[in-house]
This record gives sequence, structure tokens and C-alpha cells, in this order.
Amino acid sequence: MSIAENAGRFNELEKEIFKYCCGLGCEMLKTAFESYDEELRMSRDFKSYRNKGTRKTVIKTVMGEVEFRRTVYETHDDEGRKVHVYLLDEALGRNGSGFFSSLLSEQIVRSVCESSYRGGARAVSEQTGQTISPMAAWQVVQNLGARVDEQELAAAKAAEANRGAGELEAKLLFEEQDGIWLNLQGESRKKHGKNKEMKLAIAYDGAKKTGKDRYELTNKVACANFEGAGNFQKRTEGVIAGTYNVDEIEMRFVNGDGAGWIKGAAADENAHFQLDVFHRNKAVLTYVNNPDMRKEIFRLLYTKQIDLLLTYIEALSNSVENEDERQNLLTLLTYFRNNKEGLVPCHRRGFDIPNPPEGKEYRRMGAMESNVFTIIGNRMKGRRLCWSVNGGNNLARLLCLKFTSKLSDTLQSLSSMTLPERYSEEIITVFSAGKVAKSEGKGYNGFIKSGSAPATPDFKWLRNIGAISSLL
Repeated sequence: MSIAENAGRFNELEKEIFKYCCGLGCEMLKTAFESYDEELRMSRDFKSYRNKGTRKTVIKTVMGEVEFRRTVYETHDDEGRKVHVYLLDEALGRNGSGFFSSLLSEQIVRSVCESSYRGGARAVSEQTGQTISPMAAWQVVQNLGARVDEQELAAAKAAEANRGAGELEAKLLFEEQDGIWLNLQGESRKKHGKNKEMKLAIAYDGAKKTGKDRYELTNKVACANFEGAGNFQKRTEGVIAGTYNVDEIEMRFVNGDGAGWIKGAAADENAHFQLDVFHRNKAVLTYVNNPDMRKEIFRLLYTKQIDLLLTYIEALSNSVENEDERQNLLTLLTYFRNNKEGLVPCHRRGFDIPNPPEGKEYRRMGAMESNVFTIIGNRMKGRRLCWSVNGGNNLARLLCLKFTSKLSDTLQSLSSMTLPERYSEEIITVFSAGKVAKSEGKGYNGFIKSGSAPATPDFKWLRNIGAISSLL
């Protein structure tokens, strides 16, 4: 039998074992849920909760669907009306995306953040015991994205009332913002046009060295949305105030391409705007063709002679004969005049900058182009992708959480279920005692000289595996 055939048969066996273990896990969860439901039934207030029998329910987990029965009760609400409740649901705190476990929801979200809904659903179906359709993956993302939106709006209101929950302290906060245009579809296309700008903002308190000439932004937060400038700035402040203690921030540096909605973020007296160096230099290279003119413009920029720079560009526009060249110079002049206060980078303005936290450095700003691609562009732009406004917003929120390492904690808070600790202990005890007793307390060290394998016709080739000598 060839190696390829052996490998194929082993893959089949591996899948069967994985399927069996997932089924065993589902049965253990079913037992735990129903035992907990019985405990609640016996300890309830019998006068307030009338037993009306049991109903089936299903929770989708990474092991597969866990189907079990729980008791429904008749009771009365505060206004005296009859209502039906499930004490087990209330005790579990089951508030996930539909009936998906938080772990499965996270698996789906992470897969969808890396590929299409179809590809993400296929990856989850192949890597877990649960079969997921593209529509189910889409529904999970929309549900969780909407809940993140509720959190961000609540945080924005809290920040506006100076009640932010952030505890991280930073004397200097770096903020960078930019936009990316995404294609729209359906009703969103009819309402807003072919495409719409998604705004993206990040904030961080410094950078740490991770390798030779490599740095990583520290304590980064991010948010993205299609909404208007005013609401987006409120959302951004809410996200920042959710992590940072804004009362401790003494100075803010805001980096952007000069768009009005970005400059609005630097409205506070302790905030200072700078024109993104990449966009600033790109404008010079785009609108000035003469090498000598470019060299002089860059010299005036780097020597911080801004008034002289504007005068020089205006003089050039009046001296050139080519009309196209003249219009280009006027465009550059207008761009620089509108962003005059930001032409000199913040680190060259002589500010009394607080010392960086231990283990961190204050680097020059300019990380936004990379973050726009990494967070949004790589997943949501190109390849003929089109979005509805709501659908794009929901996915973008989850992408921001993923690339700022906040996805797991956020999804856990949104879709958590809690079993009493004793049931977790029972599951572990049953599994270890019932399934691995032969390997415990008998000097088993993980390696065997020889062993047996299934004797079924399909897996006779496995017998030789057990005879392979230990490598130790």
C-alpha cells in the first residue's frame, strides 16, 4: 500500500475520532445543562413559578449542536400579567448571537475577518464539529457588530458627560485618522451613490521595539464607521475614553491628511494637528514637476520657514507659462494654506513633551496608511466587494477589535454563558476518569515500544505504526 493511501486512510480515521470526541463533548454539555435545570426546578420559589413542562432548545458550539430540554415556568411580571420564562436561560446569562456559543461566535468572526463569508463559513465547518452556512456567518457578524455599536454609542455618551470608564494613564496620546472609499450595494448604493468614505481612527500611547528597526504601537484602540464627521468624532472619543483615563492626558497629537473632519479632532486646546508627512510630501511630488522647485520647497519645509514657503509657491504660480503647471501650483498652495498650522511635524515644534512610559518610545506619527490597509482595506476593498452601510459598519467594528487585540474580551462579554463551577469540575472528572484511566498511575510516560491498532480491514496498515521504536 502506498504512502499516499496510508495518509488518506489515516486522515479518515482522524476525522472519525474527532467526530466521536465532539459528539462525546456535546453529550457531556447536554447532561450538565439538564442537571442544572433540574437543580433550578427543585430550588425555585414554587409559589411564584409554576412548572409548565419542558421545551427543546439548541445551542451551537464548536463541538456541534447541543440539544437539550429545559423547564418553562409561568409567572407574573411587575404589572401582574402572565409571562413564561426559562430559569435556566436566566441563570446561564445566555445572551449570545442567537444560540451560538461565545467560542463558536469568535471562531466565526475571526474567520470572516480573514476571508469572505463563504470562505469563513467553510473554514469553521472544516475546523470544528459544527456546520456553518455563509448566511449563518453573516448573521453572527451582524448581530455582534450591532451589539458592539451599542457599546460604542454608550461609551460616546459617557465620554461626552466626562464619565469614561478607561483606567489606562497616558500623558501624551497619539491620534491618527484617515478615510477609505468603499463600494456600496443595494439600497445603500441608491441612497449614497456608488461609493462612500469609511472613516478610521486609531489612538496609542507610544511604541515598543520588537526587533531590529521594528516597532509596535502600544495600547492601540481603533474605530471605523461610515457616519458623518460629528458623530464619528464622538464615537472616537468614546472608544478612547473606554480605554484611557482622559483626565490624565496632558497633550494630544493628531495626524491626518488635512480633511476637515480630521482637523475637527484637534479642536481642544491641548490637541495639536499635523499634516501627515506622507500626504504632504506626496502633494509636492504630484503638483511640482521641476526638480529644482521641489528641492527648494522641501528645504523651506524642513527649515520651518512656512510663510516664506507659501510666498515662494505663490510666486512660482505667477511665473510659469504653462497653464496646467500653474493650476497645479495653485492647488498645492491652497492645500498648504488650509493646513498651514500642520506643515511642521509636532516633534519639531519645540513642545515640552512628557517623558515616555518605561519601555516605550515616542516615534514620529505616520502609521495610518498601514493601518487603513491592515484593518479595513485588506478585507473590505477590491475584489469587486460591495457593502451595505450597516453591513460594512458591523464588519468594520469587529475588524477594529481584532487588530487591536480586543476581540476575544469583547465577544466574551457580549455572548457569555456561565455554568456553576461544580459542573465544570464534574465534566473534567468524568472525562479523565472514564476515558484515560488506563494511562494514569501505571508508569505511563507517553511512549511505548510496541502497541496494537484497530484490526478492521480498512485500518490493518496501522498495525505497523505501533511497532515503531521510540525516538527517545
